[in-house]
Amino acid sequence: MKIFGIEQKDNAEKHDIKWWGWILLIILIVGTYFVYREQHPNTTNNGISWTSAKTQRCEGMVFGTIYHITYEAENDMQEEIVKVLQEVDNSLSPFNKESIISAINDGRDTTVNEMFTDVFTLAEKIYKDTDGAFDITVAHLVNLWGFGFKNIKNVNEVKVDSLMTYVGLDKVQLKDRHILKSHKETMLDCGAIAKGYGVDAVGKFLEKNNVKNYMVEIGGEVRVRGKNPKGQLWKIGINKPVDDSLSLNRDIEQVLKISDLSMATSGNYRNFYIKGGKKYAHTIDPRTGYPVQHNILSSTVIASDCATADAYATSFMVLGLEESKKILERHKELMAFFICAGENGETEEWMTDNIKEYISE
Repeated sequence: MKIFGIEQKDNAEKHDIKWWGWILLIILIVGTYFVYREQHPNTTNNGISWTSAKTQRCEGMVFGTIYHITYEAENDMQEEIVKVLQEVDNSLSPFNKESIISAINDGRDTTVNEMFTDVFTLAEKIYKDTDGAFDITVAHLVNLWGFGFKNIKNVNEVKVDSLMTYVGLDKVQLKDRHILKSHKETMLDCGAIAKGYGVDAVGKFLEKNNVKNYMVEIGGEVRVRGKNPKGQLWKIGINKPVDDSLSLNRDIEQVLKISDLSMATSGNYRNFYIKGGKKYAHTIDPRTGYPVQHNILSSTVIASDCATADAYATSFMVLGLEESKKILERHKELMAFFICAGENGETEEWMTDNIKEYISE
């Protein structure tokens, strides 16, 4: 018998595969499959690849910062996404003179919408939970001190005390879709929760349109669902706290791998103030009217929704490490990662146990 023109002997020895050979073959096939999956990760759990046709990206400006959105869908939905963000802006932006919050701050009678109601209700809840550390009536104090405490030379005890009369969410109530203030001078500032709420609003819009895999990021606040375009968990970085007033340094302290969660980071750690040779982040305590003197430089919180993460991240900057630990002990559903100023000028990390499994090795 000839095979490929080569004479073969009919009585050639038969090479039967032994039983252990089949096992080795199966192991080889399975191993090859997993190597292929590792090198070709563009497949989600449901077997659908993020092809270039299905990977949609959009970015722009909102709330005075940049947003980036990546999602898996057949069609580009940027126009609809912009409309959602505009609705949030029309409700919560103090820079939008026609927004609901601007009308309230100007003393104009206005009926609040569902978005404003959601944010006010959550803010009120966290205000009570943190004993006033989170307070959306802090606007006057923020204006007094200025961003980065640039007005510090003009601040004195008399000015602080006079403004504290108008600070405190207990002086404001929502009734029949109207905001009632004990003092007409009280002003609202939702800057510590609006970005997170905007992230959630876009995320819910995408989910309503059957988008399973996405990342929404506004000014560093993030909400992710499903997997990234490589079919992996979303990787979100936490910046190192460094002296960098121009925000040019993007060194990463830690990388978290998450899905179906939201993350927010608070802390103007690129604009330190120094007192007694120690660094402190620029954070106003709404309970005292003065800057906090805690060692937390950066506060990152992970929660199911970004508005909650955003608000608690700000609260922890005000409360400091020990008081924050007490709240985290009550709220096991929250995860936190703090970067703190050490005694020798070095930074130190503190984190809840439940966040450790998400840290990327």
